[in-house]
Amino acid sequence: MTVSAADILEVAKHRGVMIATAESCTGGLIAGALTDVPGSSAVFDRGFVTYSNEAKAEMLGVDMALIETHGAVSRPVAEAMAAGALDKSNAAITVSVTGVAGPGGTVAKPEGMVCFGIATATGVRSETRRFGAIGRHQVRAETVNHALKLLLNSIATL
Repeated sequence: MTVSAADILEVAKHRGVMIATAESCTGGLIAGALTDVPGSSAVFDRGFVTYSNEAKAEMLGVDMALIETHGAVSRPVAEAMAAGALDKSNAAITVSVTGVAGPGGTVAKPEGMVCFGIATATGVRSETRRFGAIGRHQVRAETVNHALKLLLNSIATL
């Protein structure tokens, strides 16, 4: 099921919720999908593109020890990214993504593995999806769609 960014923005506007994103493997595509919709500035605060580990640490406050221990593609790092975006924005909800878009990967972290984080004032949660070796473009597209689904479901419960 494909989620409409316009639907997310409508629900966020209705609930008075600001959104921020923290993206690694998508390079800003989630923020781009949201800001493609006219009027998105009413509920989209900002997007952090933190492709490098240094950017994750500098822009979002992700502890480098966390990255060294778990790797950049991990649920703990996705959670820290989402929490950092919440802390450094005016948003009430943030979504983060970090993954292996491909080509390549390892046995433990194969192509198509993406970790997602969602943060609100009530806490942070994360999950991992394995989209498979479907190609870089398709992994990124599936990641954007899943992140939008997470946002829509999470905003509806705020």
